[in-house]
Amino acid sequence: MWDYISERVIKEAEYIIETKSTVRTAATHFSISKSTVHKDVTERLRDVDKQLFKEVREVLNKNLSERHIRGGMATKNKYKSFTENSLQ
Repeated sequence: MWDYISERVIKEAEYIIETKSTVRTAATHFSISKSTVHKDVTERLRDVDKQLFKEVREVLNKNLSERHIRGGMATKNKYKSFTENSLQ
C-alpha cells in the first residue's frame, strides 16, 4: 500500500474515533467520497493498524445501530419546521 494511502487511512480513523462521526461526515471533512472512506476504514485499516480498526469498528457499529433513530428524528424535525412556518 502506498504511504500516502496509509497516512490517509489513519487520519480518517482517528477523526472518526475522536468525533464519533459517521462515514459520511468523515468524507465531507476530508473532501473525499464516502465510498473511499468506507473502504479505507473497513478494509485497508485492518492491514495498517488492527487496534485502530477495532476502535473504528465499534464507532461504526454504534452509528449503524442508531441510524434508524437519527432518520426518525430528522423526519420529525422536518415536519415540525413545516408546521411552525405555516403558523406564522
